[in-house]
Amino acid sequence: MRIGFDAKRAFNNYSGLGNYSRYIISNICRFYPENECLLYTPSIADPDLFNEPEGTTIRQPVATLGKFSKAFWRSFQLNRKLEEDGVQIYHGLSNEIPRGLHKTMVRSVITIHDLIFLEHPELYKPADCYFYSKKVSYGARNANRVIAVSEQTKQDIIRLLGVDESSISVVYQGCHRQFYNRVSEESLQSTRNQFGLPGKYLLYVGTIEERKNLLRIIEALHSGNIDCPLVVVGRKTAYYQLVKSYIEKNNLSHIHFLDHVQVTDLPAIYQGSSGFIYPSSYEGFGIPVLEALNSGVPVITSAGGCLEETAGKGGLLIDPDNREQMINAIRQVLEDSALRDRLIREGGAHTIKFREEQTIPALYKVYLECLNDG
Repeated sequence: MRIGFDAKRAFNNYSGLGNYSRYIISNICRFYPENECLLYTPSIADPDLFNEPEGTTIRQPVATLGKFSKAFWRSFQLNRKLEEDGVQIYHGLSNEIPRGLHKTMVRSVITIHDLIFLEHPELYKPADCYFYSKKVSYGARNANRVIAVSEQTKQDIIRLLGVDESSISVVYQGCHRQFYNRVSEESLQSTRNQFGLPGKYLLYVGTIEERKNLLRIIEALHSGNIDCPLVVVGRKTAYYQLVKSYIEKNNLSHIHFLDHVQVTDLPAIYQGSSGFIYPSSYEGFGIPVLEALNSGVPVITSAGGCLEETAGKGGLLIDPDNREQMINAIRQVLEDSALRDRLIREGGAHTIKFREEQTIPALYKVYLECLNDG
């Protein structure tokens, strides 16, 4: 089979959609090497970000195209290129497929990660909401198959986009294999020294934006007089200024923001923590929760929605709007050794359903069904 992938995020995004794209491409090539995989990207920002699997072919527009023209190529001209290349299945890995693809002989699959911009448009610029909505609506209605990364996302697709349930398959995301194994004590100590980590700390990993509720974590620690440092790893947005103002106003010295963290540093940062907290109000899946579970760390996350689905019995579930619940959960994770052991044990068992040995064959089955429908 000749499979085409939307590889823009794989070559240009360091987290989130980039991680998902690299995970899918690498594992499809690893599990099913008999196929020919073509990677379509308008640009490659960092040649070291993604070591494409052996035997894959990268397709790009001509080098003289400007930024706008590259976007136009990806959205409006790629369908012709896919036909010329003899692609049989095209997988749009990040909420979109090229316009006009449904009029070609190329079968298509689209992964929809979340519909936050439809559920909470106030969190986005109006122009971004408009274009995101247009792209995902077109893709969901015109792709041959839709992949939802969680049952929650599937229900959102049905409810918000009106897509027939029969065309949607839930195929869970996975995390990088580096989180499966325990790091050595030497590596833990080296990472502590490199980032100046405290001996005991609570960990947050994720973009610093309003819906992920970092400020509420800090307010709970302060209000509950919890004497445990919080280590924060994530890209800063404008919301960071609110967080910073609160920290400065209350003279908090135990909140540590880590900069220049590489993906390879994360296993030791996770495993060195006493607990992981991720009380996001809305997610499509919640990869950091899965990374923490695989790292053998007790997790506090939000009840309801996909995070409960991702955490399973490995998560202590709370209402992110309830400060007392958050305070109590943090205290339990830090102080109750029996609870910690149970969360770690059950979280480890729960992660098996997200391993690539489960998810990649499930995805490939969708490819085959899609191809046979043609």
